[in-house]
Amino acid sequence: MSLRRTATVALALTAGLSLSACSSGTPAAAGSSSDEPVSITFASYNLGTEGAAGEGTQELIDLFMEKNPHITVEGRAIPNAEILTRTRTDVAAGNGPDVVQMGYSKVREALTTLPMQSIEEAAGEEWAEATEGLPQGILNTGDWEGSNHGVPYTVSTPTLFYNATLFEELGLDAENPPETLAEIREAAEVLVDAGHHGVHFGLVSESKADFVAQSVLNSVGGSLTVDDGEDIGIDSDEAKEGFTLLQDLVTDGLMPAVKAEDAMAAFTQGDLGMFINTTAYSSSLVKASESAGWEVRTAGFPELIDGMAPKPTHSGAALMMLSTETAEQQAAWEFIEFMTSPEAYMIITEKIGYLPLRADMVDDPEWLGGYFAENQMLVPALEQLKDVAPYQFFPGERSNQATVTYHDEAVDPILVQGADVDSSLDDVAEKIRAELP
Repeated sequence: MSLRRTATVALALTAGLSLSACSSGTPAAAGSSSDEPVSITFASYNLGTEGAAGEGTQELIDLFMEKNPHITVEGRAIPNAEILTRTRTDVAAGNGPDVVQMGYSKVREALTTLPMQSIEEAAGEEWAEATEGLPQGILNTGDWEGSNHGVPYTVSTPTLFYNATLFEELGLDAENPPETLAEIREAAEVLVDAGHHGVHFGLVSESKADFVAQSVLNSVGGSLTVDDGEDIGIDSDEAKEGFTLLQDLVTDGLMPAVKAEDAMAAFTQGDLGMFINTTAYSSSLVKASESAGWEVRTAGFPELIDGMAPKPTHSGAALMMLSTETAEQQAAWEFIEFMTSPEAYMIITEKIGYLPLRADMVDDPEWLGGYFAENQMLVPALEQLKDVAPYQFFPGERSNQATVTYHDEAVDPILVQGADVDSSLDDVAEKIRAELP
């Protein structure tokens, strides 16, 4: 078979948080409140995608402009893989966006190479109230030079999607999906014996999103960086063990040697039994499965080593600001405030598939209580979010380039091309270290 290319949940991030802290449309400290017309640009990689992500993002923009008729938001659809380089090019040409949705793998390089503005300073006295309730560990990822430059926006944790219908047909327990790598191997063997593909861990993707690879390293006792972020840990014994575990899946015919995009296509066609990736795929997967007449369900990121609890990190993006003029900066802050408000997270969660980062929303019947009472797709990812490991960056001004090098010259070759694990990680680690400041 070939692959075509192509329960009530207590989120418990914080306690006793008030949704009233998240109202939007109030003036920012960057300037006085004004109804004078102003236009801002928003560069977004979700906006350019087909289906729920693109449609949901446009709905957010339209709703914001409806509530703030004096502010016009011009959307720029830019693929995730290009969002940093395109922003850099546009800034150099004097046409930089006011707000950008920056994937977390690119945030550190954006902070060190672009004139990102402090959102915290722009918000002034409104900052504490507006960001109350956001998970502090993820919010702190945007801290730079003493203030926040990146507010968490679209966030998820790696989730195990599985074809429950296929499980039932093959005698697998769809009510109790695999929780460990050993159980995943057992299920994958049954799937492969029946003529299907088994499992796919989404480490390799066109966007070079690093959250699944980091989750693997964390869960085997390793780490992307060491020595307080001053050195890298991709060539550690733990990292090599983690990659060997996954490469063994490929070698044993249990995991197809393809990128996440191709695995996604196979999963939607019912040819792949298990798919580990971001919940951002959930809306599309639900639609595809319902159309094809099978049921998709989710489970948490699996335990990779016996007795060692999984430690997934988060995927997604932060909203960052480049506006420098008072009027545009205030409008940009109001837009960011709205895009991370409870009202926005209704759309972000229900229609796009990312997690709501407002703790009170999950059980509140006026917000997402009813949704989660009926929809279980995001439950495992929500449960992981309270213990999510901090996202890590390669050090230096070439942080994103190091991520690209790591994935193109180690992760991809190991899992798609069958390259030697030890030498690949050693060579790439040496190359990245040579480019560190």
